[in-house]
Amino acid sequence: MPSATLPAQAQVVIVGGGVIGCSIAYHLAKLGWQDVVLLERRKLTSGTTWHAAGLIGQLRATQNMTRLARYSAELYTGLEAETGQATGYKQNGSVTLATNPERFEELKRNASMAKVFGLQVDVIDRAEVARHYPLIRTDDVLGGLWIPSDGQANPIDVTQALARGARSNGARIFEDTKVTRLLHDGTRITGVATEHGDIRAARVVLCAGMWTRELAASVGVNVPLHACEHYYLVTEPVAGVTSDLPVLRDYDACAYYKEDAGKILLGAFEPVARPWGGDGIPEEFCFDELPGDFEQFAPVLEQAIQRMPLLEDAGVQTFFCGPESFTPDDRYHLGESPELDGLFVAAGFNSIGIQSAGGVGKVAAEWLRDGHPPADLWEVDVRRNMPFQANRRYLADRATETLGLLYAMHWPFRQYTSARGVRRTPFHDRWAAEGAAFGELAGWERPNWFAPKGVEPQYAYSWKRQNWFDYSAAEHRAVREAVGVLDLSSFAEFLVQGSDATQRMNQICANDIDVPVGRIVYTQWLNPRGGIEADVTVCRLNDAAYLVISPPAQQTRDLHWLQRQLRDSTATVTDVSSGYAVLGVMGPNSRALLQSLTDADLGNDAFPFGHFRDIDIGYATVRALRVTYVGELGWELHMPAEFALHVYDTLMQAGTAFGLKPVGMHAMNSLRIEKAYRHWGHDISDEDTPLEAGLNFAVAYDKPGGFIGRDALLAQKQTGVRKHLVQFLLENPEPMLYHNEPIWRDDTLVGYVASGMYGHTLGGAVGLGYVHHAGGVDAAFVREGRYEIEIAGERFPAKASLRPMYDAKGLRIRC
Repeated sequence: MPSATLPAQAQVVIVGGGVIGCSIAYHLAKLGWQDVVLLERRKLTSGTTWHAAGLIGQLRATQNMTRLARYSAELYTGLEAETGQATGYKQNGSVTLATNPERFEELKRNASMAKVFGLQVDVIDRAEVARHYPLIRTDDVLGGLWIPSDGQANPIDVTQALARGARSNGARIFEDTKVTRLLHDGTRITGVATEHGDIRAARVVLCAGMWTRELAASVGVNVPLHACEHYYLVTEPVAGVTSDLPVLRDYDACAYYKEDAGKILLGAFEPVARPWGGDGIPEEFCFDELPGDFEQFAPVLEQAIQRMPLLEDAGVQTFFCGPESFTPDDRYHLGESPELDGLFVAAGFNSIGIQSAGGVGKVAAEWLRDGHPPADLWEVDVRRNMPFQANRRYLADRATETLGLLYAMHWPFRQYTSARGVRRTPFHDRWAAEGAAFGELAGWERPNWFAPKGVEPQYAYSWKRQNWFDYSAAEHRAVREAVGVLDLSSFAEFLVQGSDATQRMNQICANDIDVPVGRIVYTQWLNPRGGIEADVTVCRLNDAAYLVISPPAQQTRDLHWLQRQLRDSTATVTDVSSGYAVLGVMGPNSRALLQSLTDADLGNDAFPFGHFRDIDIGYATVRALRVTYVGELGWELHMPAEFALHVYDTLMQAGTAFGLKPVGMHAMNSLRIEKAYRHWGHDISDEDTPLEAGLNFAVAYDKPGGFIGRDALLAQKQTGVRKHLVQFLLENPEPMLYHNEPIWRDDTLVGYVASGMYGHTLGGAVGLGYVHHAGGVDAAFVREGRYEIEIAGERFPAKASLRPMYDAKGLRIRC
């Protein structure tokens, strides 16, 4: 029984009393919310928080994730003084080892990236590694990273401190209070039911860890996560282990080391993990351990003894196995669910819950207060998930891989090996016969590149040019010089129809979509702050119907945004993505190839750029869109799925005479980046405006009725922009750009590369990145600077341009 009577109503109910739930309660109370209720089924920390290792690492894969981790460290530094509750936090630094050149390259790239984030990360040699961590063998160590501001803490104490801080600011916390049901009216959350009564609330936050998936699923909300066994060992006290010993990570040995009161805690992230709890979590689970399997941990221990010889004679105080939640992409789930208004999620922390908790609590509280995220949090946004990912077998199979990926090499273009083949386009087997090397995006199997006959279509990963570089270059050249065919079936398609569809869509879209039937409009959807929520193509089908084409990874997010904006409209939205297959026929020979297969006039006057119409191909009728994402003349052919193979076979049979070549997604990326076409999620986000992104040409300021975000853009036009997206081309043709490489202007750090790819036509690596300057960024500022891009600690001169370096006037797409 709870120690006090539950309230009948609350401003917000937080479900789960681990470190995440307590941090959100703490931060909401600090914001002045006086009616915050946290409910814990058993005792605070009794799920997975209590057995966390408590490592506080700050360097994450992106700027905003690093900001959250850094905030956690800053918060924990003063939390004990604020609350009077000890946290065990100490800033003892961390060392990460590199034992091979590839790992050292990754660490050096990370150190360069850290400069962008304002985090001190030092690249150190073998001698410095030994100085920072004298207990280990270093004869095989090439070097490593030293982060002096990293640290460690006691997870239970941190949670109790957050809980005490929350209570002192008015939050109420109830233990032994299980939420048995989520209450809703079909559209939004209305509260929770517990064993001791109901609480009405307009906002509920699920911070229930490994219980979150089932609780959310009970109301039709998708939160894909699965528990895995996580192992560590704690020695008996060992001579020489001092309290100032830093945290040590040996990624290639799947191990981390932490000083623990004169003992060593050795933890593992083994390559093949053991899922747990797929059939349900025992009702009585509370501070429980799992039986585990020492054979699972033994290989890590054997390597650890080689690294730290004192372990061979150290006694073992504890061999521990406990569950932790992992998600299909190793990124946690945060934000308001797309299925139910007012229901928020913060769960699935992939063993980084303690280091993330402070920052997550802060941004979640601000999100609840303001109704929108306070920063670009797309990589952890719960709206990135696809419905199929709720499948239990899929989650269990993927979880075997994702735990180990935390310490695996983070290769560019690395592909998952587990739970593959979920979504296949109708062309899949045809592509396989052509030698496709498939990659996965949002579950879709897509050809990334094509291997020539006699070559296995398998990746050989590297930080340099990978084994498919030349094959993809040939595909790139086929599109630039002849014609290529791409599978675009993974892109989402939404049918919007209704008597007020035009009026409402014109408010949602920044561009003017009240155009003649048969026209195509490229546009962004903006939020009231002018940030880009979506980057889409809109086709006007008739007076009261539109087709919206959206990137694959944003399918759930964009559908949710559209549905919410049209909620009080007569217009309806239908996701028709699964019903259509799409082939892109692109290149200077595309018109001649297609003209040989259809009676329709494809001439420039009869079928200009930005138009679509139905044409016959073979025995099928397809919707042909004259658009491009590769910067060449071309058409997208949209067809009902049952006609897909017939159209494909007809194209391929006729294509030989025109130089037709299958083209993968890597070539599409290299083609689009030469033309400086933006990619939502990398180059543009809800934090970037069209003015900053160089997309002002797609904004119709004067259209009747205005649009969401117009006022913010008009205000920004008056003040000018302090950052602007710029295209860069490395002058040296050898280095590779991927993302997050620092941009230097006249020896001043001004930004970082948002996306990068090799430009086979331009003859070097191409990147898009924002250049920042407090005094404003205009064409003159960009033009007058001298630029370098830093890669793994070395700077390379780069050309910069606000206009596309390839076909700046767009003549090739309109010929």
